Amino acid sequence: MKFRIGADHPALPGHFPGQPIVPGVVILDQVQRAIEHEAGAASRLKLSQVKFLNPLLPEEEAELTFQAQGDGFTFVVSRDATMLVTGQMILL
Repeated sequence: MKFRIGADHPALPGHFPGQPIVPGVVILDQVQRAIEHEAGAASRLKLSQVKFLNPLLPEEEAELTFQAQGDGFTFVVSRDATMLVTGQMILL
């Protein structure tokens, strides 16, 4: 799944004025929504592990990939060949 956070997103003005980056919580919201959609609307998730490796800038296209693993999902958010975020969410 590909996504892009617009430069007009309300979280950006306070997340480094003059050099905005997309806050991690905004990226994780995209991850959670995609996994919940895949797992079913009634699913609840808990973030068990996350690593932020590189920043995502406004208007950049990112790609989310995830796969079921054990009692949850592992995920990677990348831009081209650069990994931005990795982690795991567990089904509750």
